[in-house]
Amino acid sequence: MFATGIENSYPTIKLPDGRIHRVDELEKTGHYKHWQTDFRLVKEMGIEFLRYGPPYYSTHVLPGKYDWSFADMTFARLKELHITPIVDLCHFGLPDWMDNFQNPEFPRYFAEYAGAFARRFPDLQLYTPINEIFITAMFSAQYGWWNERLQSDKAFVTALKHLCKANVMAMHEILKVQPDATFIQSESAEYFHAMDPAAVPLARFLNQKRFLSLDLTYGFPLNVTMYDYLLANGLTREEYQWFGSNQVKARCIMGNDYYVTNEHLVFPDGHTQAAGEIFGYYVITHQYYRRYKLPIMHTETNIRMPACKEWLLKQWANVHRLKHDGIPVIGFTWYSLTHQVDWDSALRNNAGNINELGLYDLDRNIMPVGEAYKKLITDWKDILNEESFGLVFDNW
Repeated sequence: MFATGIENSYPTIKLPDGRIHRVDELEKTGHYKHWQTDFRLVKEMGIEFLRYGPPYYSTHVLPGKYDWSFADMTFARLKELHITPIVDLCHFGLPDWMDNFQNPEFPRYFAEYAGAFARRFPDLQLYTPINEIFITAMFSAQYGWWNERLQSDKAFVTALKHLCKANVMAMHEILKVQPDATFIQSESAEYFHAMDPAAVPLARFLNQKRFLSLDLTYGFPLNVTMYDYLLANGLTREEYQWFGSNQVKARCIMGNDYYVTNEHLVFPDGHTQAAGEIFGYYVITHQYYRRYKLPIMHTETNIRMPACKEWLLKQWANVHRLKHDGIPVIGFTWYSLTHQVDWDSALRNNAGNINELGLYDLDRNIMPVGEAYKKLITDWKDILNEESFGLVFDNW
C-alpha cells in the first residue's frame, strides 16, 4: 500500500499575548481552497491510498450534531477518483466544547462521532481512529505545548487513558456499521539511548513508557513498573481491566511513524534531546513487532529538503529489508502530500514558517522527492504484488 497523507493537525496553542489559538494545518497549507487539486496530484503520483480525514474540531459541532458539508464533498471525490482513504478521525485536537483531553466524557463523545461517520460513509473500511496517541498525550499533558498545556505525569496518564479508551470505543462503533473495517494505528516509533550509566534507569523507564498507548489499545499485559506508574497517576484497576476485555487487536495493523527526531539521548540529570538516526526504522520496528506480532505499515516519514530523496530511499530500504526478512509489512507512506507549516516548532509558534518536506510545494509544484517517490512506486509496485502482498494477508 503506497500512500501519502494530507496533514490535518488542529491542536490549540497559547499565543504570546495569552490568546488561545487553533492551529489548522488544512487552512495553513491551503487545502480548503485546493482540495480538488490535491486529490488530482495524489492520483497523478500513482498513489492509491491516502491518509485523510475531516477536521474533527469543526465537524463535531455539538453532542449528536455534525457538519458533514466538507466531508461529503471530499470523500465523494475520493470515491470518484478510486483513491482509498485511510480515515483519520482525530489528529491532535478536539472541539472547543469538549475542552481538552482531560475531559472524561471525550471517549463517549468521540465514539459517537466515529459511529456517525461510519454510518455517513458505510463503504469505507480503513481507519486510523486517533492519530499518534502517545505524541498527543505527551505534547498536550507532559510537555505542556498543546490543548490542555499541562506538565505532569498525572495529566499525561489522564490524557493517555482517555485517548486510548476513545480509540477502542471508536473501533467498536465503526465495526457495528462496517464489520469488515480494518484499523491502522499511526503511532510514533520511539527509542531512548542512555548517554551515561547513571542515565540507564531513566532510559529503561522511557523505553517502556513509549509502548503505553499501544499496550492499552491492544490490551497488552503491562509489566509491574508501568502498571504501578499508571496506578500511581490516576488509572484505576477497573480501567486497566477494561482495556484487556475490550481490545479488537485482531482487526488492527500496527502503523508506526519514524522521523529523524524519534530517537532521543537521555542524560543523568533527566533531560533528553534529539539523537538523530542511530538505530533507524529497521531496528526499532523489530522491537515493536516482537511485542505485538501484528502486520505493520510505515505510516509516516519525511525530512526537510535537500535531504528528502536520500531519506526516502533509506526508509524504503529499511521497509524492503523488513519485508524480505519475513516481517509482514504491508505499506509505506511519505507524509505529507504538500509542504507543511510551523512543524519546525511542533506547531507551538504561529509563525507561518514553510517546512519543505512535501511531495509538492504549497503552489502544488512537484518536488524532487515527489519525482523520486513516483518512480519508486512505478518500479516496485508490480514486483511487490507478485512477491508477497497476498501472502501477507493469507498468513495473517
